[in-house]
Amino acid sequence: MPPRISRELKTLSVWALSLAISGCIGTGGIAPQGTLLPANTLATDEAIQSAAQDAHWPSAQWWQAYGDPQLDQWVDLALQGSPSMAMAAARVRQARALAGVAESAESLQIKGDASLKRHNWPTDQFYGPGDLANSTTWDNNAALGLSYALDLWGRESNASERAVDLAHMSAAEARLAQLELSNNVVRAYIQLSLHYARRDIVQATLKQQQQILELAQKRLDAGIGTHFEVSQAQTPLPETHRQIDALDEEIALTRNQLAALAGKGPGAGAQLQRPTLALGAALRLPSALPAQLLGQRPDVVASRWQVAAQARGIDVAHAGFYPNVDLVGSLGYMATGGGALEFLTGKKLTYNVGPAISLPIFDGGRLRAELGEASAGYDIAVAHYNQTLVNALKSISDQLIRRESMDKQQGFAAESVASAQKTYDIAMIAYQRGLTDYLNVLNAQSLLFQQQQIQQQVQAARLTAHAELVTALGGGLEAGRDVPADVKIQPSKTPAALAVFDH
Repeated sequence: MPPRISRELKTLSVWALSLAISGCIGTGGIAPQGTLLPANTLATDEAIQSAAQDAHWPSAQWWQAYGDPQLDQWVDLALQGSPSMAMAAARVRQARALAGVAESAESLQIKGDASLKRHNWPTDQFYGPGDLANSTTWDNNAALGLSYALDLWGRESNASERAVDLAHMSAAEARLAQLELSNNVVRAYIQLSLHYARRDIVQATLKQQQQILELAQKRLDAGIGTHFEVSQAQTPLPETHRQIDALDEEIALTRNQLAALAGKGPGAGAQLQRPTLALGAALRLPSALPAQLLGQRPDVVASRWQVAAQARGIDVAHAGFYPNVDLVGSLGYMATGGGALEFLTGKKLTYNVGPAISLPIFDGGRLRAELGEASAGYDIAVAHYNQTLVNALKSISDQLIRRESMDKQQGFAAESVASAQKTYDIAMIAYQRGLTDYLNVLNAQSLLFQQQQIQQQVQAARLTAHAELVTALGGGLEAGRDVPADVKIQPSKTPAALAVFDH
């Protein structure tokens, strides 16, 4: 048989033997069981596709709708200086670096090695007797090792893609941290504005109670009142002072909270001025919310990338069942004896090149266990994605219901304030005409203050509900534009969407 044909037959026999032996370890029917929820049962196809691709985060700074420059400043401070954002950014960089490590396995690997050493050769059954027996010589070498993975079954490429998917997931999680942080700042800022508004009412109540005390004292001095009336007028004053002090405490604590959210010390929070946002500002919703908003939710996007990464992990585990073939080679110089650099002469050159094959035969069930782990991980990721999708839709629906309810409650609260204001005006006119005493006026004013306080609480809850709705929609009421999925938001030049109303 000609030598060339003989070599070809030997090569084919090696491949056939490799494939036959690799069949000794089968997958045993191990496969994932999880199924993604059908898009048409919960959301539109566009929303799911948006989650499967690079997310286009909303470019608008939604908190500008509240019309308070100080709020805009503190949200920016938080996004730039918060330790939580720094950790999220570091995780993104870490994931990108790990993706680079995985991608490097697909490239040609070259490494160098060299050693210069003196070696003593004893006389024994291994070394001699011979020319080197009982001598000390140079034993030097230098070599370049080369290897390249052919990746016939896609193990390295799938591992690389999996790392990239995990990097995308990390970026989406960083966006989620950014969205939650901005929401927390807005909510705390709304509470700060509410504390100031409530303090105004309590201050007005204190002034009213002092007027009642003065009136009771005058009636006593005129001989038409009693000490009981004076004592009764004095009783609520300490409690009102306590309420003012409690609200001052809440204001200071909320300032500290905002400072902590921005990554600053308490001294920075003390510099906060009274918010200028209007609790009753008209925050409008679009007539229709596009379905793509679901796909820009960071938690949905992150869950989708996690599913993609786990799917790649199954492919990596499958590749382990097949023979692995790499091209390896080396180029080097080596010499024993002679001068220190004699090994670098041309006659000492050595080289080799060829394929290196490794294949599994018996492994005690390791490969099946790895495939089972990868399949279970995929099922977990699918279940997590399905649960995230269900929770996202529930959250959006809840916030829409709450926002609509808050709009209605605001209308009812406004009617109550108008009615109390009318009662107070009537009492004041009757007092001015001598038809009633001033106590009735003060009672009507107390009712007015109570209704105003309820109205402010409803308005603050409404603003908070708006923030929760925007957060549930991924940070905007419009589908996101082509904005990189970065950790930090650059300051927007878009003017405030709504006018600023004074208290």
